[in-house]
Amino acid sequence: MSARHDSILNHARSRWLWISLTLSLAAIVAYALHSPSVPPNGGTWLGYTLGSIAGLLIIWLMLFGLRKRSYSGSSSLRGWLSAHIYLGTTLILLALLHAGFQAGWNLHTFFLLLMLLVIFSGFFGVYCYLRYPTLMTRNRDSTTRNAMLEEIGELDQNALALADGIDPKVHGVVLRSIQNTRLGGGVLTQLRAHDDSDAALTGIRAALEAREKTSQAASGAKSGQTIFAMVDFLASGTNDRQAEALRKLIDLLSRKKALASKVARDIQYQALMEIWLYFHVPLSFATVAALIAHVVSVFFYW
Repeated sequence: MSARHDSILNHARSRWLWISLTLSLAAIVAYALHSPSVPPNGGTWLGYTLGSIAGLLIIWLMLFGLRKRSYSGSSSLRGWLSAHIYLGTTLILLALLHAGFQAGWNLHTFFLLLMLLVIFSGFFGVYCYLRYPTLMTRNRDSTTRNAMLEEIGELDQNALALADGIDPKVHGVVLRSIQNTRLGGGVLTQLRAHDDSDAALTGIRAALEAREKTSQAASGAKSGQTIFAMVDFLASGTNDRQAEALRKLIDLLSRKKALASKVARDIQYQALMEIWLYFHVPLSFATVAALIAHVVSVFFYW
């Protein structure tokens, strides 16, 4: 199987899917054949067995955060992550069978709810890792984020140089647009990433409209309706060099807007791939603490 098709879900011919299904089937058969004298619950021998397996799985799954930093090969990391996903999903069934599908307003149910929150936040993480890398590749269009950022920086410098030779107001608009562009930063800033090229184009239009109104008072000409009409007006009312500089400036800002939009989307995809961890990891540690409390309460207070 090629690496292109060896994803975290079908890694090694779906080895961990089959292991998880086998474990789940064995637990279901044991539960069906088990005939305790009391309703099924965590206090029977099967309940203790399934609970012990589930508890050990939780501890093992928690090691993934440490283990993934020690892997240098992507194949090994995919294998560990595949096991993490499938065995984590199996925990839902093991926990329910362990409790005999009984729940109440107590510590044990609180532990179960925490565990379910961790698992379902992990499902969202799987969705992110399956969806967003493909979107990022398509959005980048055979380039890299650093290359796009470098080109944006060059476009900004060229735009400022052109604006300086057109009009002080136009220069100020372009400068503010550059200063107001927000790309990168923390996760929340990444989610709000935006480019201010639209504001620059709008500001240039406003500056030219003000200039055109001044000219109208003398000539009575009708105001242009678009930025290109204003370029034509400028070409007829001023020197060719200034008009050509304005055309180039608009082209630069349009090019920057297209690039910045790509970078903003790339950053947002990256942020979405990371933000779920701000819930998943703390909830995982809370689940381990609740597991310890659950075990202590069972062995010392029951």
